[in-house]
Amino acid sequence: AERIRFILGEEDDSPAPPQLFTELDELLAIDGQEMEWKETARWIKFEEKVEQGGERWSKPHVATLSLHSLFELRTCIEKGSIMLDLEASSLPQVVEMIVDNQIETGLLKLELKDKVTYTLLRKHRHQTKKSNLRSLADIGKTVSSASRMFTNPDNGLLPEPLPRPTHPPQCCTPFFFLPKIMPSSQLKNKFMKKLPRDAEASNVLVGEVDFLENPFIAFVRLQQAVMLGALTEVPVPTRFLFILLGPKGKAKSYHEIGRAIATLMSDEVFHDIAYKAKDRQDLIAGIDEFLDEVIVLPPGEWDPAIRIEPPKSLPSSDKRKNMYSGGENLQMNGDTPHDGGHGGGGHGDCEELQRTGRFCGGLIKDIKRKAPFFASDFYDALNIQALSAILFIYLATVTNAITFGGLLGDATENMQGVLESFLGTAVTGAIFCLFAGQPLTILSSTGPVLVFERLLFNFSKDNDFDYLEFRLWIGLWSAFQCLILVATDASFLVKYFTRFTEEGFSSLISFIFIYDAFKKMIKLADHYPINSEFKVDYITHYSCACEPLDPGFMEMLSFFFLQYNTTIDWSSLTMKECLKYGGQLVGNNCDYVPDITLMSFILFFGTYTCSMALKKFKTSRYFPTTARKLISDFAIILSILIFCGIDALVGVDTPKLIVPSEFKPTSPERGWFIPPFGGNPWWVYLAAAIPALLVTILIFMDQQITAVIVNRKEHKLKKGAGYHLDLFWVAILMIVCSFMGLPWYVAATVISIAHIDSLKMETETSAPGEQPKFLGVREQRVTGVIVFILTGVSVFMAPILKFIPMPVLYGVFLYMGVASLNGVQFMDRLKLLLMPLKHQPDFIYLRHVPLRRVHLFTFLQVVCLALLWILKSTVAAIIFPVMILALVAVRKAMDYLFSQHDLSFLDDVIPEKDKKKKEDEKKKKKKK
Repeated sequence: AERIRFILGEEDDSPAPPQLFTELDELLAIDGQEMEWKETARWIKFEEKVEQGGERWSKPHVATLSLHSLFELRTCIEKGSIMLDLEASSLPQVVEMIVDNQIETGLLKLELKDKVTYTLLRKHRHQTKKSNLRSLADIGKTVSSASRMFTNPDNGLLPEPLPRPTHPPQCCTPFFFLPKIMPSSQLKNKFMKKLPRDAEASNVLVGEVDFLENPFIAFVRLQQAVMLGALTEVPVPTRFLFILLGPKGKAKSYHEIGRAIATLMSDEVFHDIAYKAKDRQDLIAGIDEFLDEVIVLPPGEWDPAIRIEPPKSLPSSDKRKNMYSGGENLQMNGDTPHDGGHGGGGHGDCEELQRTGRFCGGLIKDIKRKAPFFASDFYDALNIQALSAILFIYLATVTNAITFGGLLGDATENMQGVLESFLGTAVTGAIFCLFAGQPLTILSSTGPVLVFERLLFNFSKDNDFDYLEFRLWIGLWSAFQCLILVATDASFLVKYFTRFTEEGFSSLISFIFIYDAFKKMIKLADHYPINSEFKVDYITHYSCACEPLDPGFMEMLSFFFLQYNTTIDWSSLTMKECLKYGGQLVGNNCDYVPDITLMSFILFFGTYTCSMALKKFKTSRYFPTTARKLISDFAIILSILIFCGIDALVGVDTPKLIVPSEFKPTSPERGWFIPPFGGNPWWVYLAAAIPALLVTILIFMDQQITAVIVNRKEHKLKKGAGYHLDLFWVAILMIVCSFMGLPWYVAATVISIAHIDSLKMETETSAPGEQPKFLGVREQRVTGVIVFILTGVSVFMAPILKFIPMPVLYGVFLYMGVASLNGVQFMDRLKLLLMPLKHQPDFIYLRHVPLRRVHLFTFLQVVCLALLWILKSTVAAIIFPVMILALVAVRKAMDYLFSQHDLSFLDDVIPEKDKKKKEDEKKKKKKK
């Protein structure tokens, strides 16, 4: 342990050792011919074997080793030649130096030098090469040229005397006689995609020969990684070489030792030791450390022939390394409390949320932090993934704008309507994404704002106030209050929003999305009712006809039509014409609309299911990786196109997306500029400050909770947040919207999460069997800006958008609501309530917190959520933002109900508590 601590604990400025590709080659007779080196397995992270048929690779699997092979390997390292930092540029040179070293140390007899050299330089046959049928003439030509090379002393490539082969076919051509150019099969190998650019190779050569009495063992590390021609399957420079040649009769043992060293080389800790080792004892210490971590399975209880599938998430090797590198906070198995996405962390230590104590200090720091990234925010968007994000978020934003615009029109008697919603969304969204601190946030109208607008309109109407002018002053006061919050760094209060508050808020918004999607579909079913009494056999009984309502009216209408030489044929009139001319619909089938509701529900559930399935497609077994990733990125757009196509194909008259086609205010009584004076008494301008305070709380809470969720550490954002800068722009845009009579906009939680999900990046190269690692989010401004510009020009795209059925877009709403609940710890804990103990997942908090405490925490969260939902559904919805603020107080009170240990796993620790902990630790250290 001391030795490994010394090896791994050394601080050197050199970069981390590169990834290793390990290849196991065995000396075998192919098709009964001369012996040659045949590739039988390879490793990056997991083992892949050449199947016995020899035509394909096995699936990647966890390498299972016998304990005996590891002890034999340890003996090999103890007794063999260890040559570290060898300077050589070609395989013949490496082999010659190894053989000479063995002779010098008395491990090899001089007379065996040529035979060993010849054996080690045999041709390498890789799995990528297929066995080609060769003509006899070609084989003859190869034999003669090969034998000439062997026997001609002028070549100067091998010392004399050379052992002359009895049957030297093509496969026996010594390696170094091949040209130094890489073989085309090696250069074209698609396996290179799985390796990072700086990867190096370790080659393991094992085999049995009839001329040795004692094993020939060597472990070599080259000073610099060198390309050794066709030694390796892929064109990667070799850094390590392990050679084991032994007497006949132990082929299986040699094979297992070869697998053991190859598996060790793919182990992250031994890999680091191999690069840093200074002598034989360091390597032995590395093997001993590996043996300490090895788990033995009893032979009678497990079948070694079973191939273990690679795990979905690999345990980090940092814990093993920390044990030796003197790292503090040593954790036992699985004891890391701040495992991403499972509690802990918080925002208290974020640089963005530190209070400066200076006027506008936080805003200035935000600008300085974001300014260096402004240019990269544009060129980072040059990726196909950005296109899929634009199309997806555009359709979500348009649907949202239409929905809220329609509701706002109903609430304000069209003083604000769909067109104002479109224009406001386009203007505020584009400016915000262009200049804000966190451009991944998407602005939208929210439910609480809508409730406030309804109450404000009714209040203005009852008191004979000019609604738009009164609203303008409330907007100006609220924007002023927001700017005061920006200037005084009030955003630092965000650090008190722990996971409890965030998840309560985001879950509520997600449930609202899901509820609204179903509510709209049920409303649609009411509008187009289904005839549940319908019987196929009674089809002749169903009818609906148009008849005149009043005989006198009918005579007058007939006289009117006779003047134009025409008569009314009541039976040929459409439903609208019938009602227009004063007719009535008679029959038992007049109230029902066939097919529309059923088709709408097919489109609704179809879009949701298809989006979910295609989003998960990247982890499926079908198609190459690139195709799977592309399908996954464009999942929602593909789903929308598929179900728009199905709708067009079936031809049922489902309700379609209708956007305004003219650019003018919804109400003819207003213009695009709201005059600030003249409509209301002077005191109203001052009194507006009181309702403005409520709007400020609403804006601050909505904006900052969404910003906190977007900026969570799990998303691995690298360009920093800008809480103060975001609130500054929300305030400025509020002034613009108030003067233009447009709705107020704030960060939309669900659409922002959907935006982030559509821009997530994963590793391009991953070892076979290894799950791609999440790298972060494609942080840029382009997707948001283009989405909102498209929203603005949607007015001119009405002829195209009218082909999109509304149920398809409601399906997208349902998808966004459900998708934003993924990975939320609250949802995981809710599922635990329905699971028997033995089927519960291995969540980190379940290891450390009693289940009854976990359920109590979940119950309190459910109660808070239920109260918020009830509040939202009543007239009291106006105080909704204040109640969200109350969640912070509830969480504070939980400190008296739960221990800090429990809360550190189930939630974040409140900053003061964190500080106290650190101060206590400092005091203890001082005392020591």
